[in-house]
Amino acid sequence: MNADRRRGTWLIVAGAVAALVLGIATTMVLAGAFRHAAPVAWRAQGARCGAPALPGKVVDVTASDMGPRMMGGTPGYGMRMMRLVARPSTVTSGVVSLRVLNTGAMAHEVVVLPLPSGQGIGERSTGPAGKVSEAGSLGEASGTCAAGEGHGIAPGTMAWTTLTLRPGRYELVCNLPGHYLAGMYTELDVTSR
Repeated sequence: MNADRRRGTWLIVAGAVAALVLGIATTMVLAGAFRHAAPVAWRAQGARCGAPALPGKVVDVTASDMGPRMMGGTPGYGMRMMRLVARPSTVTSGVVSLRVLNTGAMAHEVVVLPLPSGQGIGERSTGPAGKVSEAGSLGEASGTCAAGEGHGIAPGTMAWTTLTLRPGRYELVCNLPGHYLAGMYTELDVTSR
């Protein structure tokens, strides 16, 4: 085998090993291996601020978008290029803190809405601006580097909120214009103690 073929084979093997290591690390973060400390992936991304120690059960929520890769038109409308991921996705009732990291290139927020019986996530009606009704909202994390409400979580920063949740199904949504239609919702299930 000549030197160029050996070098090419070595690069393929090295790339496969790197992909495997990255896949394992990503799986650990998404599986909730880091429930109370900020996930390693968050620290590695260099968030410009962190949440303080939060009470109750901590749910890590990641808000992401495709940033500059989004193409044409109003960002998000019907393109499902944005998402929210909550880990863990099930907690027991009582005090629950949401710790939200915005890994995208746009501002985001997380609004907590009860999910009516028989309704699935992503099924809410939207108005002309692509926003859902926030009637019945239990709270939100939308302040850059702050607790509670604000004007959106800036890219690369965190926000947090602490709520008391009863058993039931909740939909976490980003309700900035068009973001819900683009796929920014996830379910949080709360079980009895």
